[in-house]
Amino acid sequence: MAAPVMLLPLVAAGLALFAALLWLRGRPAEPEQARGRVCVAVLGDLGRSPRMQYHALALARHGHGVTLLGFLSTKPHSDILHNEKIHIVSISELKVLQVGPKIFQYIMKVIAQAIQLFYTMLKIDHPSYILLQNPPGLPSIAVTWMVCLVRRSKLIIDWHNYGYTIMSLIHGKNHVIVQIAEWYEKLFGRLSDYNFCVTNAMKEDLQMNCNIKTDSIHPDVEKSAFTELDIRNGNVTQVKERPALLISSTSWTEDEDFSILLKALEDYEECVNDGIKLPSLVCVITGKGPLKKHYNRLIDKMHFKHIQICTPWLEAEDYPVLLGSADLGVCLHKSSSGLDLPMKVVDMFGCCLPVCAVHFQCLHELVKHDENGLIFRDSNELAEQLKMLLLEFPTGESKLYMFRRNLRASKQLRWDESWEQTVLPVFRNN
Repeated sequence: MAAPVMLLPLVAAGLALFAALLWLRGRPAEPEQARGRVCVAVLGDLGRSPRMQYHALALARHGHGVTLLGFLSTKPHSDILHNEKIHIVSISELKVLQVGPKIFQYIMKVIAQAIQLFYTMLKIDHPSYILLQNPPGLPSIAVTWMVCLVRRSKLIIDWHNYGYTIMSLIHGKNHVIVQIAEWYEKLFGRLSDYNFCVTNAMKEDLQMNCNIKTDSIHPDVEKSAFTELDIRNGNVTQVKERPALLISSTSWTEDEDFSILLKALEDYEECVNDGIKLPSLVCVITGKGPLKKHYNRLIDKMHFKHIQICTPWLEAEDYPVLLGSADLGVCLHKSSSGLDLPMKVVDMFGCCLPVCAVHFQCLHELVKHDENGLIFRDSNELAEQLKMLLLEFPTGESKLYMFRRNLRASKQLRWDESWEQTVLPVFRNN
């Protein structure tokens, strides 16, 4: 009896939104001058959504007016802030109401977010298209679809992953919330007009399991929004006897197990203490997220002599400078669906920074083992890779240097070129 009672607010909110939709549908069409405008939306932090920022910049570069909609918890890139064609509309990040069972709290939060997003999207300048990031898709896909019906806009979804697979990391695959989320995501995903993703694996899965046709945008592994930086000659300079700079970036969520890196660093420290000639390490882990405090407590308990770990948050302009100065990147993103690619690796490769990345299903589409980086499965393999790559550091004969040379020589399709071939025609031909 409790479950149906808790669903009553959700049903009531849905009926209210539907009634508003029917009323607004009868309004006159939006003005002619609004055609071509695009709303790029994410129910998340804009400053931590690099792919949606890339979309906004690319659209603006091709003459489209852009409304960039999302949370403003962290500052977006300065190119976004100073672009006259991009108008940022912030939405407030709602806190969970700490009353009643957790499922009731979650339902109330979804209802509040749906009303907030629906209202905000009706207030913005009329878009011909709404380009939405998924996940998070609950309730954003359904709400955006309703707004598109009202405003006669086209809905485009950029599939980064499946939201229900991320939820399953917390609740388990068989939890009722996860099953409802899967049904919802597949149902409303089919109602979009166009779809994009960045991996062939995601493209095939959307087609086979969701009956959703997508185009794939190939991420640029030659150069992204970032380039190597040295104020004197454009290259990263290496100083003898210096420590090696290791970098990883994270959202501190359940799909990234940083205990793997910490255990590997313990192994590395033991080898240095045993007299193996390895450089000291400075390990920088950037990012914000719910598990940051947990891992900081673990790091505080570790007493290294040859390794220093720090966990800062960097502004968008500072992050590429750090990447361009680093010696090795580590990626612990283990896709909950196995079908998405970590943009952090795209950015690292854009700075010609070799990467050690944890294995998952379609990672090979980006990281070529023993060519531009290494793939590991556990902390022992990562520890052995760190020792092997840094054994001859910083000489030019090491495998680390070879990976960097291969990245510089690679001639992969650039993000801009792939975007213009795949995404731009959707806005030009419709």
